[in-house]
Amino acid sequence: MLSYRHGFHAGNHADVLKHLVLVSTLAHLNRKEGAYWVVDTHAGAGQYDLRGPQAEKLGEFRDGIGRLWGRDDLPAPLADYLAQVLAANPDGRLARYPGSPWLAARALRAQDRLRLFELHSSEVPALQACFRGAGRQVKVTAGDGFTGLKALLPPPSRRGLVLIDPSYETRADYGAVLQALKDGLARFATGIFAVWYPLLARTEARDLPGRLRHLPARRWLDVSLSVAPPRGDGLGMQGSGMFIVNPPWTLEAELRQCLPFLAATLGQEGAGRFSLDSREEKGE
Repeated sequence: MLSYRHGFHAGNHADVLKHLVLVSTLAHLNRKEGAYWVVDTHAGAGQYDLRGPQAEKLGEFRDGIGRLWGRDDLPAPLADYLAQVLAANPDGRLARYPGSPWLAARALRAQDRLRLFELHSSEVPALQACFRGAGRQVKVTAGDGFTGLKALLPPPSRRGLVLIDPSYETRADYGAVLQALKDGLARFATGIFAVWYPLLARTEARDLPGRLRHLPARRWLDVSLSVAPPRGDGLGMQGSGMFIVNPPWTLEAELRQCLPFLAATLGQEGAGRFSLDSREEKGE
């Protein structure tokens, strides 16, 4: 039984990092006229009410998007990301947070397509409602994104972004992420794959970035942002990371511009820090 609901965590530090990468990557894809597909394997509800009981219960958005809201000193890529969140809040008050599907749909042009998967029975109706009337451009599937991804790759356009963003609610998610990326690269070696992962004390979480780096990918970018000091009980998420295969050539420089600012702004108790590693193997 799935219990994870992203509404409790919407707009937190992990969303800031994930959606900064997403918005920057979509902007890069839009620089060329060729069509592309976006596949989101764990789409959630699409957008979230920050004044509702879920978001208010933990209030995580206050230490995430809340610390960026209204600021006019953001590095340019962060300002672009914030502009997308502002578009979901046209009256200027932070009341809703747009999830990855909403951000992706906003970037689409007429020739592009968005494919969304969500397994949680309580999230699917909200996701469907979010895209009611979108027609063939956006398709919502109630099901397992790990399984559904196989049938979509490679996309007809031969250009695309796959976002793999499970809750890691069970240990099985870690192995499923690795297998999905391995299979995805075999089918769509030139595609952009973006994997979100949590920074946790548990062994599977600590090992995942290293295991991702050993997959057969010529180019990757591994970025992490930690905002909280380790807890004595070893529980709780200290931060998160994004592992991007075939990243846009502009992305590393954009992240180097933003990460010091994010570490200083989102860090709690002086614990903000970041890492950014990359690999690019030259072809023969």
